[in-house]
Amino acid sequence: MRKSTIWLLALVLAFAFAGLLYLQVTYVGEILRTRSEHFNETAKKCLLQVSRNLELDETRKYIEEDISREINNYQPQRTAGIPDIQEHFRFEMSSGAGSVQSRIELHSTMTNTPQQRQRPSLLQKQSSNNIVTASKEYYDALMRRYLYDQALMREVLFNMLNTSNLKPIEERVNFKQLNNYLKTEFINSGLNLPFVFSVINKDGETVYQSSEVKKQPLASDVLTGVLFPNDPPSKQNYIKVFFPTKRNYIFNEVTFIVPSVLFSLMLLVTFIFTLYIVFRQKKLSEMKNDFINNMTHELKTPVSTISLAAQMLKDSDITKSPDVFRHISGVINDETKRLGFLVEKVLQMSLFERQRATLKLKEVDANDLLAGIANTFALKVEKYGGTIDIDLKAEKSTIYVDEMHLTNVLFNLMDNAVKYRRQGTPLKLIARTGNESGKLLISVEDNGIGVKKEYLKKIFDRFFRVPTGNLHDVKGFGLGLAYVRKMVEDHNGRIRAENGAGNIGTKFIITLPLINN
Repeated sequence: MRKSTIWLLALVLAFAFAGLLYLQVTYVGEILRTRSEHFNETAKKCLLQVSRNLELDETRKYIEEDISREINNYQPQRTAGIPDIQEHFRFEMSSGAGSVQSRIELHSTMTNTPQQRQRPSLLQKQSSNNIVTASKEYYDALMRRYLYDQALMREVLFNMLNTSNLKPIEERVNFKQLNNYLKTEFINSGLNLPFVFSVINKDGETVYQSSEVKKQPLASDVLTGVLFPNDPPSKQNYIKVFFPTKRNYIFNEVTFIVPSVLFSLMLLVTFIFTLYIVFRQKKLSEMKNDFINNMTHELKTPVSTISLAAQMLKDSDITKSPDVFRHISGVINDETKRLGFLVEKVLQMSLFERQRATLKLKEVDANDLLAGIANTFALKVEKYGGTIDIDLKAEKSTIYVDEMHLTNVLFNLMDNAVKYRRQGTPLKLIARTGNESGKLLISVEDNGIGVKKEYLKKIFDRFFRVPTGNLHDVKGFGLGLAYVRKMVEDHNGRIRAENGAGNIGTKFIITLPLINN
């Protein structure tokens, strides 16, 4: 699959995920907005009902005051020794069988005053015991009472409209009772939440607040209602209510969004990880193709040389010359070794498919091992006009390792120093040992072409080779340093690469545990 196709699929998936996320966010936002509006509408209805209750209380209060005032003003004069007149009326409806179907009893007391004595009683007028006449008289009494109460209500309403709004709100409202009204209405409407209310008078001053608010609420979170809406606009008083836990209450209604967000995040992580795996596999595929091409090119040279030498040995004239025969045999031997080395490189790939390599561990003195490798490698370094220095400073150098694999590790590092030397500059190779934090340090430093800083961590990856443009003067498969890192880590060690002194060359530092650790 081409990289452009992969990027196209990635863009489509990213667009689909972004659209899904946008729809989720929009849906949740709409739900929260709707919940908040419903909450506000319910709370405002509660405030309106509380205001109506206050108006009814005020009306009842005015009626009671007026009735009490009328009673106090009207004191009838009694005549000593003459009791009040008690009147009793009883109406019964009976069926034809004589059973009583309904009974109504009326009782009235008439104060014995001179005026009342001069006025014949209702009972005297009904000497004939006529129930129709009694009913008519009673109806007339009710009408007179109704007309009196109607006049009284008109007077009360007139006083309310003209005098009630002149009083301070503190005299018109019992704040404790107002708190009870609010609490009752909110609970009945399903808003069983803690709240704080304040009363604002007609001058805009706060005359009462139920409790302190720790944090200044937003204007959108404060609900405002009018106390006594029938007052003139210029004399109206207001009530403001704030619910501290309103947002938590609304968000609790949409708790289903939590698993939705978690699933979306899981999809996002899976999508990113899948994309990473696809690109990584694509990169590995390209590296393997490059490896196969390089390997094929590298194998062709020794095979061609061996084939040519074999054909030359068939010539009888060459077999008669011992020097030429010896030279051709040496070429065949060298190319065979080279071919075996290339095959060994390919076989090293199998190490990366296993968890750990099979190691034959034993006690080894790192100073002796490094000195022996350096002495063996000195001939190859001197061949290119270079020098190799050994600095063995490790006082504790006994380690528990596989000697063969550790030898290959050090050989690979020194061989890279020779491969990537600077042309025209004598190679200088330094091998050191030392101790730090109870561990053994082995370093190999050269003055070659070095590695750019951005590639220092990548050079240990399989098949990776530092880009050199169109130059391919150094052959290889990108497996050497990957093998080095794996072997060091299998020995419970660490390896890192640094730029050499003065940013010239490269320095590899291996850290291994000592035998006593």
